[in-house]
Amino acid sequence: MEGRGSLFSTGRANTFTINCSGFDQQGVDPTVFQSVFNKKDFRPVTNFSIPTRINISFTLSAILEVDAQLQLLTSFLWLKLSWNHPFISWDPQECGDIKKLTITAENLWLPDIFIVESMDVDQTPDGLSAYVSNDGRVVYNKPMRVTSICNLDIFYFPFDQQNCTLTFSSFLYTEESMLLGMDKEVWEIMDNSRDLGRTQGEWELLGINKATPKMSVGTSLFDQIVFYVAIRRRPTLYVINLLVPSSFLVAIDALSFYLPAESENRAPFKMTLLLGYNVFLLNISDLLPATGTSLISVYFALCLSLMVLSLLETIFITYLLHLATTQPPPMPCWLHSLLLHHASPRTCYPAVPHKENTSLGLISTHLSGLKEPGKLGGKELGPKEAELNGGSGLTRAQLADLWVQFGHMMDNLLFRIYLLFLATSVTTVLVLWNT
Repeated sequence: MEGRGSLFSTGRANTFTINCSGFDQQGVDPTVFQSVFNKKDFRPVTNFSIPTRINISFTLSAILEVDAQLQLLTSFLWLKLSWNHPFISWDPQECGDIKKLTITAENLWLPDIFIVESMDVDQTPDGLSAYVSNDGRVVYNKPMRVTSICNLDIFYFPFDQQNCTLTFSSFLYTEESMLLGMDKEVWEIMDNSRDLGRTQGEWELLGINKATPKMSVGTSLFDQIVFYVAIRRRPTLYVINLLVPSSFLVAIDALSFYLPAESENRAPFKMTLLLGYNVFLLNISDLLPATGTSLISVYFALCLSLMVLSLLETIFITYLLHLATTQPPPMPCWLHSLLLHHASPRTCYPAVPHKENTSLGLISTHLSGLKEPGKLGGKELGPKEAELNGGSGLTRAQLADLWVQFGHMMDNLLFRIYLLFLATSVTTVLVLWNT
């Protein structure tokens, strides 16, 4: 074994062998590596025309937060960098069979690898160490809390899937001085990230892919590796707290059509539901995305619009029934023809027969039994009776009954729209959830 006066001996292929006289039972003599430590400010190469190859891998152990308003993804990574140091080499047989050492990272040259999308200053803790092998292989691991820019599309919230990028590059060394490679295959990174995942929160990791484009800055060309990270939101929380209560309120509002149109309780009931739905929307505002237009926001807007339309329609029918029993207005010919054309027994909406109005002699009749204008029971109406209806040829009782039938037809139409909306909503949720 060589003396301590010569710490390095030149070997083959421009490598340097460390004198192992400092390797003993009391540990490693730091003066053995002092010459290496003194050169930490320079890229460790024997020829500066040769680029240093840095191999990169990482483990995505946690997805901490996704901020849709600021378009940011916060994750926790274990970054692993490895490269060859030509000035570090020793013979394990002459050095107590030692093949690997840990050296404080601040004593070694470290590559300036950074994440292009990162919005935070690197907060790597002090005192980290690197593994150094006897063949000059340096492996440096460091934990990173990364807050990176991510183009988030929240239209399908809460069934959205996001694709974020993590681009590793150097801000100092061009491709003439540094090349980037992979320490592991992408599928290994994916498997390790799933196995070592520490959170089971709102987001789950779907997959990781990579690309190796070049980054051009002016006349300089930088090597880089882009990782595409696909994540998906777990929608169960939002389905239970948002979609289910909203669907229940809309379904109750739809069932309120079974209350008779003449009932004085229908309008107050619908107003109470509408007030409750507004309170529900105020309480869930924190769970909804603060920016952008999402499908669930459109759904809530449609629910609110239907409930408002339902209330307005109830008010209109109440007014129409009141008008029909006091002073029925003339009916346009096109509306009369439409009623005659669509008159049929209702199969979906529960029709409630009208009570006899003794003051006007109003008796509920089916439209199929109505005669042509100007006739009643095969007898022509007199001019005085026809004049009561603005020249329409209908008696006052017939005209009142037509307006009542028109109100029930409007009620039936809105009820069918409600059923169609509920069926479409349930189908959409099931399809989005399964895909």
